[in-house]
Amino acid sequence: MAFPGLRAHAAVSLSPVSRPIGGGYNEAVTAYSSFPARTIMKLAFSSNAYTNFSIEETIARIAAAGYSGIEILADVPHAWPAGLLEERKQSIRDSLAQHRLTISNINAFMMNAVADPRQAYWHPGWIDPDPHYRAIRREHTKRALRLAHELGAPCITTEPGGPLAPGQTWEQAAQIFYDELMPCVELAAELNVLLLVEPEPHLMIETFGQYLQFIRRFTSPWVGLNFDVGHAYCVGENPEEWIKRMAPFTRHYHFEDIAATRVHQHLVPGTGAIDFAATLSKIAATGYQGWITVELYPYVENPDEAARQAREHLTGVMKQVGIAVE
Repeated sequence: MAFPGLRAHAAVSLSPVSRPIGGGYNEAVTAYSSFPARTIMKLAFSSNAYTNFSIEETIARIAAAGYSGIEILADVPHAWPAGLLEERKQSIRDSLAQHRLTISNINAFMMNAVADPRQAYWHPGWIDPDPHYRAIRREHTKRALRLAHELGAPCITTEPGGPLAPGQTWEQAAQIFYDELMPCVELAAELNVLLLVEPEPHLMIETFGQYLQFIRRFTSPWVGLNFDVGHAYCVGENPEEWIKRMAPFTRHYHFEDIAATRVHQHLVPGTGAIDFAATLSKIAATGYQGWITVELYPYVENPDEAARQAREHLTGVMKQVGIAVE
């Protein structure tokens, strides 16, 4: 996810599709038509598969698996912003430097630290009927943005509103989400950190059509899309058919495979039904040269093998379709 204002450990070259575009939705659509094709991409691995390890050990293991980037979980046990002291932040910086790893993204979607009894990480949500619960999500997102700024991460990802409450309409939820998100968007602009919404099955925004309907409310170039190929496949939107249309908004990709049943269960790329050759070819055609983060949180019992297997498959497909991995 390559952007302006990059600092230490975020040395990502700028490309048109990853640079915030002034003016928001309409200008993003217009500017996209001039993007040139690129054939260089960067592979990262999400730390949420390594919750049995410290963040320092996780950094070492992801680097050993051959990745050049890491997505850091802004949650326990890695980098819960509300309790992360400066010495812990410096330890993360030191480990990144030691292992020559760059942060691709800060994952502020999951909130296991709150231990909400309704669900491990969807709650507290942006659209919860109780404003006090919404405030927990909002303030966590602000802290994650500040953490990204301090660690040199280009962006953070957040949930797409959350689950609708009984009797809550989509339009009512969208207005609440907008009102809660806007203070975070304003902070993102101040910090030069992108705030990315990630569509998720069964939540308020689960399809790209819903994302487009929601994003029209914004004019800020600092809010964008985290395109999760597995989530798209789960809701019946084959990734390769949506990549070009969503490219003006896409600032980062999540990769995982999904079974042909389209059940939302993250699998190692190459073991499910997603056509990664077609997907990567379509991404390359948009000129994207930012980060692709592999997200395999179900593999906490053997994350090293999952990370290596995923990288081996994806780099093989990339070579096949003419994409260089940086």
